[in-house]
Amino acid sequence: MGIASFLNLAVKAGTSLLFATLGEILSEKVGHLNLGVEGLMQIGAVIGFIVGFQTGHPLLAVLFAALAGSVGALIYALVTITFKANQVVTGLSLTIFGVGFANFFGSRYVGRNVPQEIVNFFKPVTIPGLGQIPFIGEVFFQQSFYVYLSYLCVILLALYLRKTRWGLNTRFIGENPVAAEAGGINVTLYKYVNILVSGCLCGLGGGFLSLVYMSVYPIDVVAGQGWIAVALVIFSIWSAPKAMAGAYFFGALRIVGTRLQHLHLPISVFAFTALPYIATIVVLILTAMNKRKENKAPAWLGINYFREDR
Repeated sequence: MGIASFLNLAVKAGTSLLFATLGEILSEKVGHLNLGVEGLMQIGAVIGFIVGFQTGHPLLAVLFAALAGSVGALIYALVTITFKANQVVTGLSLTIFGVGFANFFGSRYVGRNVPQEIVNFFKPVTIPGLGQIPFIGEVFFQQSFYVYLSYLCVILLALYLRKTRWGLNTRFIGENPVAAEAGGINVTLYKYVNILVSGCLCGLGGGFLSLVYMSVYPIDVVAGQGWIAVALVIFSIWSAPKAMAGAYFFGALRIVGTRLQHLHLPISVFAFTALPYIATIVVLILTAMNKRKENKAPAWLGINYFREDR
């Protein structure tokens, strides 16, 4: 396998992580640490697969995967914003709920394949012109529509956070919601909107796994990728373009682990499976050692905002 072909697979393998990481970035930018990413991805994966399996309609399956993630995020938002519950506990509970939800509703679909109409729709498509660029074209522009959607999400999120008034308000809320409220910003509205969009992105990540990457519904479709996405937010320093690079790096690790398993080396298969998670720990340690101020998390991350205390 050539380097370009390997990186092409790495991009595909990292796409679900990219969606989830972008979603968590949005949530954390308004000060909400959502550890329920794994659960949101599970919900999006199972609902997207069920809708796709029953209807054979690819766009409907993707839409419902996104909506399912948003509904899960709405539960998190309601509990942490309106009822001021602990964000860490709520996120962990959401993960447990999402895994149980997927196991319950997805049990009768385990081992079933995605309808051929969906497989055909999400086959790699070469973008005219861009797809013919040496090396880069093969890596990035010979992918499925779902992967191209992730590119668009990266661009939109980067522009939203850096180039728009709404993005500036979002970042302001994450740093100091008290001052933001005093400045006339509707903190509660911004929190709800950003967290709902965050859930939508996580649902899209889960849907990609069940509809495109695997095309068959396994018992544990997400398999811990939600936790890696949470770590990737720190690794990317809350930046969408850097999240893209990080997601593809971990996608490459998944491919390497799979390829090494096929070589029948005298090493446990679980060692190869653990590669992305070992890398996650290393990345977190290296990131924690970087003390530069611009690399710090939003000041109010994980802290509930009580408007009455202003």
